[in-house]
Amino acid sequence: MGGSRFPFPTPGEPILHTYARLRDAGPVVPIELPDGVHAWAVNSYDALADVFARDNKVFSADPRHWTALHDGRVPETWPLRPLVSGDHLQVKDGVDHRRLRTLIARAFTAARVEAMGPRIAEMTAELIDGIAAAGDGVDLVPALTETLPMSVICDLYGVPHDERAQLRGWTTTLLSHTATGEEAAAANAALNSYLASLVDLKRREPGDDLTTGLVRAHDDEDRLSDDELVSALWVMLIAGHETTVHLLGNAIITLCAHRDQLALAIEQDLWPKVVEETLRYGGPVLGSPFRYTMTDTILAGVPVPAGEALWLSLALHGTEHGRYGDTADRFDITREQNGHLAFGFGPHFCVGAPLARLESRIALKALFERFPELSLATDSDAIQYNPSAITHGPLSLPVNLGPARERATEERLPEPA
Repeated sequence: MGGSRFPFPTPGEPILHTYARLRDAGPVVPIELPDGVHAWAVNSYDALADVFARDNKVFSADPRHWTALHDGRVPETWPLRPLVSGDHLQVKDGVDHRRLRTLIARAFTAARVEAMGPRIAEMTAELIDGIAAAGDGVDLVPALTETLPMSVICDLYGVPHDERAQLRGWTTTLLSHTATGEEAAAANAALNSYLASLVDLKRREPGDDLTTGLVRAHDDEDRLSDDELVSALWVMLIAGHETTVHLLGNAIITLCAHRDQLALAIEQDLWPKVVEETLRYGGPVLGSPFRYTMTDTILAGVPVPAGEALWLSLALHGTEHGRYGDTADRFDITREQNGHLAFGFGPHFCVGAPLARLESRIALKALFERFPELSLATDSDAIQYNPSAITHGPLSLPVNLGPARERATEERLPEPA
């Protein structure tokens, strides 16, 4: 490519096509982000794994290491600034990262996540009853794939029901690559203001929820600063539902296109394998901003100077033939799982991954065992996806339900993966 930089995202091009061209350009490629901001895209499985392996040593999540962010080359109105600022888990390293992660992980222990299963199954059953009542043509995004993860995370946070829709709207704006800097900044300010007011509410009216737990860690244990308290809620709200929204949507689309795999999942109760294969084959996370080089380094044979930003291109890592063999492009829930990076790896592995997996297993099992002949009500090529280079999933998903099976009196939870 010489001295040129790959324009990313490429205006007018479907984002998955852009990621495919980016991967073809090389394992590590210089890119130009909106507003002329320079970075490097890390595109291959091996290069991504190398970054994760050298986290906290050569590569940092802390934007203090990004020279351009502090010398004026990144505009103050840059749309992605809200995602790389703040005082939250994803921009911390070392001791600070471990301290915050330990506090947040209290809400996502294996025992606590599994204990949420019956409530998630109950919410799912209620939503599917609504889908049955709506009939053919029902849009599964508002009816299920968006509503369930938002309900789960908001229950975890203790967010009142009538305040939940606005949280989803602010999140969508923050992750959109078509939002202006002003729109992103306004959404970020509104979200942070709301979370600060939620903290005040939980101080006055504590409950059995994550927000109350973090407030106590701040007030009683002095283990969180004011900024860290709100920022912890900020990052877990976004990360705690966005990926599951799109994981569900992508899984439904993929299963409708692979009826043999759907039949196998229903017959043999292979829903954990459906979730893992969807994460590999068409996961909800396309890219992760950013890691920063703490020193001059070589990555996949490419020299990268200190003080640079790395965009982690996760979009197509799961379909690399060198890693997953000649059938990498095939959706096959019976394949031997060879791992994937959909939730990251190493110190920054997604703390909410067990909850996303549990929600997805429960929801997909309940939906397709109730409607085993469910199919898309539109051509798959006509599905509109969210305008984001970070996450990927359908904005609308109209389906025809087909014959319904009777709802079981008691929902049986899928076995853990």
